[in-house]
Amino acid sequence: MRQSTSHSRAEPTVNRPNPPVPHCRACVHYYITHDARFPYGCRAMDFKSKRLPLQDVREATGRDCQLFQAKPPTNLGRVIRLK
Repeated sequence: MRQSTSHSRAEPTVNRPNPPVPHCRACVHYYITHDARFPYGCRAMDFKSKRLPLQDVREATGRDCQLFQAKPPTNLGRVIRLK
């Protein structure tokens, strides 16, 4: 009869970064509508809202926005020295 030996090896902990949580202000589709009743908009989903669009998307679908596209990085805040 064979004895079963259980070796409890701990799996190595891998520190994987969490995927970024989409935020409207960092998305290329987000815009300010200048409509006092519905000040925030999403061009990808073609709607305006009183709240940030991500809040309406989460409430309606229970998931984060699937159309999020990060804005390209800008040089704002960096000091550019001309020679």
